[in-house]
Amino acid sequence: GFEIQKDKVQLTQPWKYLGLTHSDRTITPQKVAINNNPRTLQELHQLCGSINWIRPLLGLTTEDLAPLFNLLKGDDDLTSPRTLTEEAKESIKKVQDALNNKQAHRYCPSLPFKFIVLGQMPHLYGLIFQDPLLIIEWVFLSHQPSKSITMPQENMVKLVIKARSRLCTLAGCDFECIYLPLTLESTEYLLQVNEALQFTLDSFTGQISIHPPKHKLFNTIFKIVPKPKQSQKPLKALTVFTDASGASHKSVITWKNPQTNMWERDIETVAGSPQVAELPAVVRAFERFSEPFNLVTDSAYVAGVVSRAEYATLKEVRNPDLYQLLSKLIRLLSHREQPYYVMHTRSHTNLPGFIAEGNHRADQLALPIGKANLPNLFEQAKISHAMFHQNSPALRRNFHLTREQARAIVATCPNCQTEQGPACGIGVNPRGLGANELWQTDITHIASFGRTKYVHVSVDTFSGTMFASAHAGEKAKDAMNHLVMAFSAMGIPGKIKTDNGPAYASSQFRTFLQDWGIQHSTGIPHSPTGQSVVERAHQTLK
Repeated sequence: GFEIQKDKVQLTQPWKYLGLTHSDRTITPQKVAINNNPRTLQELHQLCGSINWIRPLLGLTTEDLAPLFNLLKGDDDLTSPRTLTEEAKESIKKVQDALNNKQAHRYCPSLPFKFIVLGQMPHLYGLIFQDPLLIIEWVFLSHQPSKSITMPQENMVKLVIKARSRLCTLAGCDFECIYLPLTLESTEYLLQVNEALQFTLDSFTGQISIHPPKHKLFNTIFKIVPKPKQSQKPLKALTVFTDASGASHKSVITWKNPQTNMWERDIETVAGSPQVAELPAVVRAFERFSEPFNLVTDSAYVAGVVSRAEYATLKEVRNPDLYQLLSKLIRLLSHREQPYYVMHTRSHTNLPGFIAEGNHRADQLALPIGKANLPNLFEQAKISHAMFHQNSPALRRNFHLTREQARAIVATCPNCQTEQGPACGIGVNPRGLGANELWQTDITHIASFGRTKYVHVSVDTFSGTMFASAHAGEKAKDAMNHLVMAFSAMGIPGKIKTDNGPAYASSQFRTFLQDWGIQHSTGIPHSPTGQSVVERAHQTLK
């Protein structure tokens, strides 16, 4: 049977177990070898691993150890050299001081467990303890956040979740009281609107307190999470619209001056995607307007970033320009004194009113110079219909609109509601009026070709020129490969007509044609009459 060796039985203190030394009241790590001068990635990683193991007992915060953890980045070779910075040396000194002067305590069975959230924004941490003060274990967040921008309320919730889970492992029970760094007003508000906090405290039967225990440790490091300046309701103040364009690289701010009742603007040229290009506009808006104002943007990404940035923790971002913008935005919002409101609006809605007008002005200012004064096809179709009152098939044909867009224009015209007659068809299978104006493309099967039995065929409806290529499939990628070969032999068409097969109806195929500047139309499902030219080409091939 199972036997325990007598030399392993410990009858008197200190007891040593799992790398820890237990006395009557305290728990300390056994002798830990701290390498003061790691020279390679492997040595540094071992050092950080040892420190990370003992920090819950010694209260070494993530902020204290960040300079040391940051050295783990870089070359991934285990023998790659590492040199300690002055900040990293200071971190090691803090570890050595903690090993000499700090310890955790053994719990008292007659006292309940409590948890408190400590630290200064945005570096929060927690402590599991008993009162009178017995430090059971410190609780810390990860060095690298999981999200790019993490709000302080989210960090607080993560600490509570981690602490409740840890106490369940240690003692199989829950806390009697949880102390949160909030005001009474903020606590009531978060319990009503913050879903993460609601789920975290689900089934919690203890107390929630905003007053820390009377101990000097808590009096010095218990910091109240400040009340956010972001308003949940629109303000009676100036409204600022922002927009950006990846094509023109313009970052735009526009607003209506309440004194002159004239629209003003601030435009700069920036690089990056439309979402990233709009961030500088938002930063400039907060730099320019220190008074209360409403911010309106048509970018859901930007609206989400701004609404979460105040007092937030920023994850390291690889793009240095984006990291600098996010850091600046967080700093501006965290030190702001006046309230602000953030609103996301959908662009190109054609709705009446001030919001749609301001967003439209921002859109127009962000357009490239060559396109700034030209309305898009939908706007051109609306202008044309207001003058000539064409039916929906004519609008589709002349302006290359979808059926829904053309019908919407006719349906919203007040003159056509009672006078518009039924739309008449314009015939089927129109041929192109010039070379490469209209192609028909389809797939036929020739079994004798074996594995490459899927023959893709394209026909120019004007000249009758035909191009065919055999492929091993009839998916979108095969159709795209065929068209690239056809382009090299016949040129690039203005429009391609296909059936409604999965390959041609896929978003991948649609994006491919858009990149080539080719219009795409499909025939009637399960009806080959709209593809008669290419159907005859199949017979010719076979």
